[in-house]
Amino acid sequence: MSSTSDCGPSGDGPTGPGPDEPTIGPFPIPGLVRRARRIACLGQRQMARFAKVAPSTVARVETGELTPSLAVLERLLGAAGLYLAVVDQDGRVIQPMRDRDDMRDGANRRYPSHLNVILDPEPGEWWADIYGLARPPETFHRCPADREARRRLSQWEVRVAKYRSAPRPPDPRRWDY
Repeated sequence: MSSTSDCGPSGDGPTGPGPDEPTIGPFPIPGLVRRARRIACLGQRQMARFAKVAPSTVARVETGELTPSLAVLERLLGAAGLYLAVVDQDGRVIQPMRDRDDMRDGANRRYPSHLNVILDPEPGEWWADIYGLARPPETFHRCPADREARRRLSQWEVRVAKYRSAPRPPDPRRWDY
């Protein structure tokens, strides 16, 4: 039986992955739920009560018999005062995109999240300007090559000191389609 002095993050060894454990791969949910219980000094029944799930659910998750839904995993970790986060390969936390109700097309749909929306586009900024269509109040760059060229130009302009010896990339706004 463990005492309360065993509770906390350092209760059962290192918190990071060991030398032979992958940092990217199968998500170790059973171990994370057990670690969360240890950090919060909770028994399975206590965690289940705080997370509003059955005690058998906590036990089945901890043994790997059950893979919880994201909502249940959030509640289990939340019972220990922990939160899920998305990080990139360098460990930086990725912030979610803001949801704006005023950024919708004429059919009240959101624009595709992989496209950069342009408010009040200038001539040449809309992908359909070459077809002579009426310009909408908001639009986006549809062509991936055009988006990538604009990205390179922006990076060059922002990091002039880094790219001082590099020639200026072509300006995509001056391209003739």
